[in-house]
Amino acid sequence: MAINSIGNPHVPLLEVNDLHVSFKIMAGKVEAVNGVSFSLDRGKILGIVGESGSGKSVTSYSIMQIIDKNGTIEKGSIKLDGTELIGASEKVLRSIRGNRIAMIFQDPMTALNPVYTIGNQLIEAIRTHDDKISKEDASKRSIEMLKLVGFNEPEKRMKQYPFEFSGGMLQRAVIAMALVCSPDLLIADEPTTALDVTIQAQILELLKEIQQKMGMAIIIITHDLGVVATVCDEVDVMYAGRIVERGTADHIFYESAHEYTKGLINSVPTLADDRPLVPVKGNPVDLMCLPKGCPFAPRCDHCMKICLEQFPPQIKFSEDHYVSCWNAIKTLQDQGQIDVTLPPEAPLNPSEVKSLTRVDLPVVKKKPVKKAIKAPVKKQTVKGKKKGGK
Repeated sequence: MAINSIGNPHVPLLEVNDLHVSFKIMAGKVEAVNGVSFSLDRGKILGIVGESGSGKSVTSYSIMQIIDKNGTIEKGSIKLDGTELIGASEKVLRSIRGNRIAMIFQDPMTALNPVYTIGNQLIEAIRTHDDKISKEDASKRSIEMLKLVGFNEPEKRMKQYPFEFSGGMLQRAVIAMALVCSPDLLIADEPTTALDVTIQAQILELLKEIQQKMGMAIIIITHDLGVVATVCDEVDVMYAGRIVERGTADHIFYESAHEYTKGLINSVPTLADDRPLVPVKGNPVDLMCLPKGCPFAPRCDHCMKICLEQFPPQIKFSEDHYVSCWNAIKTLQDQGQIDVTLPPEAPLNPSEVKSLTRVDLPVVKKKPVKKAIKAPVKKQTVKGKKKGGK
């Protein structure tokens, strides 16, 4: 469900509605994204968090329309300024990629071409989307962008190759390349991966400063909750290809409603107190064999019978705070303030909510191991000798 579109007549910059993406492999079909919906306004920063394999990067690649050949967007809608991107021609997509939507890829060390200088790659990105600009003007704009991202001696850096840069410098160069065409939307896929803590803070501060100067929207994909707390206005929590909770950063950190979100927060080490780390137990669900109920149910301490049988609908937990969790529905039902947001074809049966009861997951009992029966040992006596005699 798109929070920004509720009650607002304006059109968001980006609208993703009921997106389903799957991949065909030798063993079968992997359902990587299952009904993702969200929207993003100009000037906002959205964070998408979750474990590895939750569908974060696939969602971003789907927005850019650059998923692998074995991947298929089965259904859904992706709109940029009201224009549908799914099914658009390659010519239209090429005019959008890098120009209106840019992306910072996960590994800066492999995102750049090692046989071309940084300057050549920046100039190429500019002239690809602007045929009328001269090489000299493109070079000047590239130098300005390198200054903007914090390079000293940018004229010298233009002539250097990627292998001559450190990890932090490479990340800055990738950011400069993404921003050189002044995009409306920037997607940053794990922008602080493989960087030390000091450089991470610098990169995050840089992204926030540039976003304020250029007024663009940013999607930050990460599994680091510290990144989310630092820069994001809104947060989507993904699990098994679905958005299970969505809200502001304050909602997610201080009023989290989904058990998976609580588990992520509790598993982060802190120096504020001496509480022990509580990791999210179990393993992520197999995306080739998704359960009919909540995919987090096998790992949830508050699992109920209905969690195993039916996926929870998305409900409004509080203002601008949405969650898909039967336990949260039960909480609101008990308080008498449930406000279910559902499409007409999938109404919530109130009797299901009232009948929610705690249930323990079935535990496989190990069969008792039978102890081996030892045969009695006969005492042997030496012939010609009596018991107790010499």
